[in-house]
Amino acid sequence: MAMQDMNDQVMARLAKLDKFKEMGVDAYPHKFNRTHDSKVLKENKDALMVTKEPVAFAGRVVRFNRKGKMCFMHLKDRYGRLQVVVARDEVGEENYEIVKMTDLGDFIGVNGTMFETQSGEYSVRAEKVTMLSKAVRPLPVAKEKVDENGNKVVFNEFADVDTRYRQRYIDMALNDDVKEVFIKRSKIMQAIREYLIEKGFIEVETPTLQPIYGGANARPFTTHHNACDMTLYLRVAPELYLKRCIIGGMEKVFEFCKNFRNEGMDRTHSPEFTGLEFYEAYADYNDMMVHFENIYERACIAANGTTKVNYQGKEIDFKAPWPRYSMIEAIEKFGGIKVNDMSDDEIKAKMEELGGHLDGEFTRGRGILELFDLTVEGKLIQPTIIKDMPTESTPLCKKHRTTAGLIEQFEPYANGWELGNAYTELNDPIRQRELLEDQVRRGRGGEGETHPMDENFMHAVESGLPPTGGVGFGIDRMVMLLTNQQTIRDVQLFPLMKPEV
Repeated sequence: MAMQDMNDQVMARLAKLDKFKEMGVDAYPHKFNRTHDSKVLKENKDALMVTKEPVAFAGRVVRFNRKGKMCFMHLKDRYGRLQVVVARDEVGEENYEIVKMTDLGDFIGVNGTMFETQSGEYSVRAEKVTMLSKAVRPLPVAKEKVDENGNKVVFNEFADVDTRYRQRYIDMALNDDVKEVFIKRSKIMQAIREYLIEKGFIEVETPTLQPIYGGANARPFTTHHNACDMTLYLRVAPELYLKRCIIGGMEKVFEFCKNFRNEGMDRTHSPEFTGLEFYEAYADYNDMMVHFENIYERACIAANGTTKVNYQGKEIDFKAPWPRYSMIEAIEKFGGIKVNDMSDDEIKAKMEELGGHLDGEFTRGRGILELFDLTVEGKLIQPTIIKDMPTESTPLCKKHRTTAGLIEQFEPYANGWELGNAYTELNDPIRQRELLEDQVRRGRGGEGETHPMDENFMHAVESGLPPTGGVGFGIDRMVMLLTNQQTIRDVQLFPLMKPEV
């Protein structure tokens, strides 16, 4: 341990380790045969107090109060906390020495029976105590103070956000509500997986290290493979590989995948995030809308027991189906602008008046996309589907079957955030090549985020891609919404942090 970390508390705990050695006690045994966790003990309270069945319980010491020959402590496991009562006369002098050398933060195991103390607290009456892991570094302590009305207020000194993200293990050990968010995250992912498998989808895994990146407008992380002497990219999206699975005849596929985008960090963006993408042969974007709504509804119920969630004071209801507007309808409804009646120059002027800006060349479609961002996006609080974007939106989507200049794309919104992206996938190889070549040209023209040409992917599409609907969405943003968390870092267990200076 680094010398600068050796404060008095650490020194005192290290001295106890030496004393354990002298006593011949292993402070770090290999295993403990736990028979009951706190949840099972509480659920079977009445029976256990009658039968006096032996129990073996373990957890982290979160409260410790020793008075002479008696010790009361609370042990905490993943389900909650429970009191343990140790009397020197019942465990014996030698075993009580271990109790005397216990500190807050240690993990201990207890063998005994269940009873109620005089004050009526359901507790383990210890017959034997085992040290399972001596914590040499003390956990921060939640302090109590008395307010002006004489009420006790607990305030947690481990509230500094930066430290909480860097030391998430302490954050979870002390703050139950933090751990609860990650338990809900697990339930959300489980609910999505169950829905897709129920619908006949197959879960697949595609490469994270790719010789060419694609599938999203994003800047990649670049790395180098020494043995092959080649440049590789961390994936920005799994789309082009999942389409290869459809070409290969798998028909319905999905993947939960870590995506990496070499871009800024803010409340809803992280350089590493979890995506979900799924593709279905013989389907289109209308079918994908139904899947999307159903998945969100089901995930919300899995996390909260209801389709409604209170997000930062706003009640949002994810019950399917959601209202649907074309992008042009939405700009008129929410932004009060009738783009169909405007010339290109009027659209450009309106965009600039509202503070919009485009890198590279101006086109009507790009102007409309920018107007949507400026006037509509922030107003879509309740779940809403926006569909039928201008062609410039993406090079991987089929053109609209009835309206020129548009594509069959939709983006779902809630809380003013884009929640995902979906297409009737482009499967015409001639058109696909033209659009990817146009992206390369636009990239050279100064646009920052464009798709590179991927000849291997083109070869796949030329081999025959059936009509297909596809969806991609961010899991982290979904978990934020469904667990009422304000920043993406609150739903990522170990978010990327700049090094401490």
